[in-house]
Amino acid sequence: MGGCFSKPKPVEVKIEVVIPEKERSKEEMSPNGRASPLIYKVNGTARHYHLEEHPIASNPYHNPKDVVEASVCHVKDLENGQMREVDLGCGKALLIKESGEFHAVGHKCPHYGAPLVKGVLSKGRVRCPWHGACFNISTGDIEDFPGLDSLPRFQVKIEKEKVYIRASKQALQTQRRTKMMAKCISLSNYNLSSTNVLIIGAGAAGLVCAETLRQEGFSDRIVMCTMDRHLPYDRPKLSKSMDSHPEQIALRPKEFFCTYDIEVLTEMQVAAVDIKNKTAVFKDGFKMEYNKLLIATGNTPKALSCKGKEVENVFNIRTPEDANRVVKLATSKNVVIVGASFLGMEVAAYLTERAHSVSLVELEEVPFKKFFGEKVGRAVMKMFENNRVKFYMQTEVSELREQEGKLKEVVLKSGKVLRADVCVVGVGAVPATGFLKQSGVNIDSKGFIVVNKMMQTNIPGVFAAGDAVTFPLALRNNKKVNVPHWQMAHMHGRIAALNMLAHGTEISTVPYLWTAMFGKSIRYVGHGEGFDDVVIQGDLDELKFVAFYTKSDEVVAVASMNYDPIVSKVAEVLAAGRTIRKRDVETGDMSWLTGKGS
Repeated sequence: MGGCFSKPKPVEVKIEVVIPEKERSKEEMSPNGRASPLIYKVNGTARHYHLEEHPIASNPYHNPKDVVEASVCHVKDLENGQMREVDLGCGKALLIKESGEFHAVGHKCPHYGAPLVKGVLSKGRVRCPWHGACFNISTGDIEDFPGLDSLPRFQVKIEKEKVYIRASKQALQTQRRTKMMAKCISLSNYNLSSTNVLIIGAGAAGLVCAETLRQEGFSDRIVMCTMDRHLPYDRPKLSKSMDSHPEQIALRPKEFFCTYDIEVLTEMQVAAVDIKNKTAVFKDGFKMEYNKLLIATGNTPKALSCKGKEVENVFNIRTPEDANRVVKLATSKNVVIVGASFLGMEVAAYLTERAHSVSLVELEEVPFKKFFGEKVGRAVMKMFENNRVKFYMQTEVSELREQEGKLKEVVLKSGKVLRADVCVVGVGAVPATGFLKQSGVNIDSKGFIVVNKMMQTNIPGVFAAGDAVTFPLALRNNKKVNVPHWQMAHMHGRIAALNMLAHGTEISTVPYLWTAMFGKSIRYVGHGEGFDDVVIQGDLDELKFVAFYTKSDEVVAVASMNYDPIVSKVAEVLAAGRTIRKRDVETGDMSWLTGKGS
């Protein structure tokens, strides 16, 4: 090959598949229950790949020097439904007791390191208290997102009423486990311009799709393409940790893509898709044939339409370079942020300690009014004002003025003139689907790709995922919704991959998101669009509260600040298909929610 990140050359076929025993048995079973080879179509021709028969059962204890065993508690120390963080001397594990059985896994969420002992245990899985990722307590496997890796699983034994854990020292240190994956070193049937799976977009949805295919034993060619110059990275950090360099926020190192033969074409923009001929046409004229296609192009930030919009030092935060440049320009200078969106507010919070002044311009009366409601919005606004952020509400920008080509002032429609050395625009986004207009792929009136519960479009073999789609949300009676958030993009990618392999898996996850400002986080679960009332428990002034968003008599979403793990507990209740009634939360008695266990 011409490297992991360039257009590949035709080479000899060589297949290597590395897959766990459990996954192997599942993959080798045909619908009638008999063992069968993996069958995928390449350029319309069926090709068969038998998984190699060699011992795969990965033994984490093959090196005696890497093993530690310790007594961690008495069998009666834990009741059913309880979790405990235990120290093995060279690292910690999470000990869990459920249905009379003990389990031990890593104690930190692989996403951002949250202590899982503070999370929620329910029906065989533990949910992270910070961002809602879920892990199977028997296997450690990740079952809901965000994050890519699973937890390491440790052996538990009972001797003389004592609980012992046997663990790999390395696993205790890393606290994460990457699932085993298939490899496709090269395929002779492929030339420069054909692939089995083409993924347009290299965000969370695209990467999880590629990884899931490999985890499921898919051993054909996978190509991802992106307009970005970087490999997939943690996009939420662009507004939460703006001085992060690309390599610091990379979701996987370069070596990972080479190891598992996931090819990434950077700075490559798809201009059109020819559905009939199963071909993607790139902006530079290059064409690539595919068998299965995932469209995960995300969205495009809206620009200002006012006079002077082309002035220098006006930014949409789209890349690490954008974020880094804004931090550099903003230091000890005057910053104006247009739009009290998640991005706008997070950028404002990040820059307050660095900039001379931070001003925020917003058309609404309070920030987040449509999403969090007026009461929560005002509490958040007060927190920002206490941190020197000046708000200019219910107005818009009429002009950007320059001096020697660079931004100097922002003029508002109210007549107010703000000094500005740098301006960040966060006024929303539109789906990046313009290249599909003549393709035949079903696009709604707002530009979103319409998919079903299996992330399939109206075109066979074409899937879509992430911020650019509307999909049926089980939580809201399968209403078609757009949920442009990090966790959901991960799950979309996984569901799309499973259905490329004809698993028939439907999406049923509960939306979970978070925002971080001034060291505080608001966590949110559900889908509150169209809420007609908000029930607040706690103290908004102290920023310690839970907000229940209701529609008629039903709670459709919940937000909290300084009230963990309430949102993760609600997520488990909603995931179980239970309905939360307005009357349940109006009393203030939340014991039915906060109690641990199943």
